[in-house]
Amino acid sequence: MKLPRQMRRLCPYCRKHTIHRVTIVKKHAASALKHGSKIRARLRGQARGFGGWGRYSKPAVTQWKMTGSKVSKKTDIRFQCEKCKKMHPKRATFRAKKIEVQEQ
Repeated sequence: MKLPRQMRRLCPYCRKHTIHRVTIVKKHAASALKHGSKIRARLRGQARGFGGWGRYSKPAVTQWKMTGSKVSKKTDIRFQCEKCKKMHPKRATFRAKKIEVQEQ
């Protein structure tokens, strides 16, 4: 999919339609210490793999060995306002094999 280098969009900070520069940002790894993460539970002395009210038990072998079935990734598209220089993401993301930002 091809996107233009500049777009006219609504800036949520200026609250006006201004020209925005389109950039594709590489996804970074999510934080390991999220609210329901196993690493955080292990720090509290839980998530040993057995017991734990049926929460941290080992998965079935068929589910455990399943591979990912998605062939495309969701890309992080961000827009930078030319007026206030603030950046905001695209709210509804979509899947695409290849996204390319091009000059008009």
